[in-house]
Amino acid sequence: MLAAAAVGLILGILTYTFIYARGYSYLSDNPAACMNCHIMNEQFDGWLKSSHHGVAVCNDCHTPPGFLGKYYTKALNGFFHSVAFTSGNFHEPIRITKRNARVAEKSCRKCHSRITHAIRLSGAEQDDNRCARCHLDVGHMH
Repeated sequence: MLAAAAVGLILGILTYTFIYARGYSYLSDNPAACMNCHIMNEQFDGWLKSSHHGVAVCNDCHTPPGFLGKYYTKALNGFFHSVAFTSGNFHEPIRITKRNARVAEKSCRKCHSRITHAIRLSGAEQDDNRCARCHLDVGHMH
């Protein structure tokens, strides 16, 4: 009986997450998936107007390269986003975490390596050496 209840609970959570909350959309690279949460409207609209609109989608900048890194980051962010939005415990406007800022910084430097090769990546964690310090509105307007 306990096993059946556990299976039912798991199926209920999965159904809610992947059907009602459109969790399946997060498995894609479609930027519209970010619009599942109303709090991302400003970032999505900013990306549509940005210089990166034609060359990069959210995952290009906000997930590390490779299958495992990408989906680990998506799962981690998805879990914490769902907890925050379900509980209502999130900052508005949203803020990037330190981990996600490091991922985005590495993405900037990877795509723009021809012009950033002289900037040491280890120094990227210093605020005065981050790409977003001067180029905050490049990926999406703030």
